Amino acid sequence: MRRAELPISYSQGFHPQPKMSLAAALPLGFSSRAEMLDVRLNEDLPVEDISARLKDSLPVDIQITGIETVDERAPALQTQVLSAAYEVHLTEPIDGAELTQKVQNLMMTESVIRERRGKTYDMRPLIEMLSVITEANGKVWLKMTLAARDGATGRPEEVLNALDILPEYTRVERIRLIFQK
Repeated sequence: MRRAELPISYSQGFHPQPKMSLAAALPLGFSSRAEMLDVRLNEDLPVEDISARLKDSLPVDIQITGIETVDERAPALQTQVLSAAYEVHLTEPIDGAELTQKVQNLMMTESVIRERRGKTYDMRPLIEMLSVITEANGKVWLKMTLAARDGATGRPEEVLNALDILPEYTRVERIRLIFQK
């Protein structure tokens, strides 16, 4: 934003922070094609100008797919996220039939109790969709959609643990955020 010389608004106080917020924090080690960000600027600029400035300032691997003006009174992005869709590519060979059976068993289970930060929770209601994709060449990977609820967000690494897949043998990419209308 600074390289693009955009007039970002900052908070007041001893440690001013830029007024920007992500729709959903991306866990460390994951990649994404679906990040959304709210940024408050000190002045009105045409969307095309913002887009051009950012494109000229960003690394080639980071692409801006859309910019729009939003009403400041609109609810924060974080409160509008319903769920997130992920692709999980496995870096080690795995038996597709065995993985399919594990996924079916997990999806038929009523409750999957997990612990995070000393608290137990039921992970199963957070798994909206989980499927095994088998490519023509035999390569197997996973697609999943996990809920993002107030106080409970589905995490891909927790689903992988439930399937006995070590997260370090995967490449997880968030491909889409799903918002309330």
